[in-house]
Amino acid sequence: MEYYDLLLPLALILLFSKLMAKGCNKLNLPSVVGLLFTGLLLSLITYIPGQTVFTGGVLEGLGFLAKIGVVLIMFETGLDTDIKQLRDVGLGAVMVTVAGVLLPMLLGFTTAVFFHGGFGALTHDSLVSCLFYGTILTATSISVSVATLREIGKQNTKVGSVIVTAAVLDDIIGVVVLSFVLAMKNTSGVSVLAPLYTIGKIILFFLIAVPLGFLLNKLFTYLDNRYPHHRLIPIFSLAVCFFFAYASEKFFGVADITGAYVAGVALARNPDRGYIERRSDIMSYMIFTPVFFANIGLTIKFSGIGASMVFFGICFIAAGIVGKVVGCGLTARAFGYSTRESLRIGVGMMARAEVALVCAQKGVENGIIDSSIMPFILILIIFTSLITPITLRLTYKKDDMQSAG
Repeated sequence: MEYYDLLLPLALILLFSKLMAKGCNKLNLPSVVGLLFTGLLLSLITYIPGQTVFTGGVLEGLGFLAKIGVVLIMFETGLDTDIKQLRDVGLGAVMVTVAGVLLPMLLGFTTAVFFHGGFGALTHDSLVSCLFYGTILTATSISVSVATLREIGKQNTKVGSVIVTAAVLDDIIGVVVLSFVLAMKNTSGVSVLAPLYTIGKIILFFLIAVPLGFLLNKLFTYLDNRYPHHRLIPIFSLAVCFFFAYASEKFFGVADITGAYVAGVALARNPDRGYIERRSDIMSYMIFTPVFFANIGLTIKFSGIGASMVFFGICFIAAGIVGKVVGCGLTARAFGYSTRESLRIGVGMMARAEVALVCAQKGVENGIIDSSIMPFILILIIFTSLITPITLRLTYKKDDMQSAG
C-alpha cells in the first residue's frame, strides 16, 4: 500500500462524518451516532466487486489512526472529570454510582455466562470474557441527559446534580474495572494469585501515576501563569497523554486508555483546562476521532451472526438498560428521593456512547470478546440515545403541567 491510498478514504470519512454529525445534532442525537453511521454507510463500498478504496492495507492503516483516536477520546474524558465536584458529593450519589456500575456488570456477566455454557463450564479465558461483557455495560454517557436537562431548565436541580456527579464517578470506577479485566487477560490459571497479581499492578500504577500527575499539574499551572494561552500548553498536554498511555501499557500491563484517562484527570484542575481541551479537541475531532468511529462501522460484519448470538445480543441490550434504570433508580429511592426523582435518575444514567464503544473495541482487539457483539453495542447506543431524552421530558411534563395549573 502507498501512503496516498489512505487519502481518499480519509477524505470520505471526514466529509461524511461532518454531514452525519450535523444531521444527528438537528435531531437532538449525539454526534457519536452520526459518526458511527458514517462507517456503516461507507462500509457499503467494501461490497463493490473490485473496489480499491477500502482495501485490507487501507483498513489496517485506518486501524492505527483509530487507536490514537481512542487514546485521545479517553484523555478528553479525563479532562472533563471535575474532581472538585466530587468533594461535595453526598452518600446517595456515591451509592447511585456504585449500584449503576455493579448491577449492569452483574447482569451483563450473568447473561454472558449463560451463553457460555453456565458457571460450571467457566475456564480462565471464558471467565475473563464474561467479566468483560459486564464491564462494557458499566459505562454511562451523560451528554444526552445533560443536553436534555439543560433544554428544559433542570440541569441544576437536585436530580440533575446527582446524574452528572454519578456519571463522573461512573467513569472513574469503570476505567479501574476495565483495567483489571484487561490485565486479567494476561494472567494464567484461576488461582487466587492471578487476580492479586493483577490488582497489585493496577495499584502500583496508580501509586506512581497519581503523585506524578499532581506534580505535572503544578508544572502546567506554572507554565500557564508564565505563558497564558500559549500553544505549548496543549502540545505538552498531548505529550503527557501519550506518555501516560504508553507507560501504563508497557510497564504496568494496564490499558493505554487508562493511562490517557489518568493524564486527563491530572490536568483537569489546570486553570487553562478549557484552552487545553479546545486545542486537543481540534486535533482529535479533525481526524482521529472520526476515523475511530468510522473504523468501527467499516469493520463490523453482520454476516455470520447466528440465532444464538442474536438472542444473546438482545438479552445483553436489555441487561444494559435494566441495570442502569433499576440499579440507579432503586438506590436513589432507598436514599430518600421520590419515586419520580428516582425514575429520572435511573433514566438519566441509561445512555451509552463513546466510552462503551471504546471498551467493546478494546475487548475485540485483545481477542477477549466476540466481534459479533459490536452491532448490538451500536443498537444499545442508538436506542438509549433516542429513548433517554424522550423519557426524561415525559417525567417532567406532569410537574410542569401542575406548576402551570
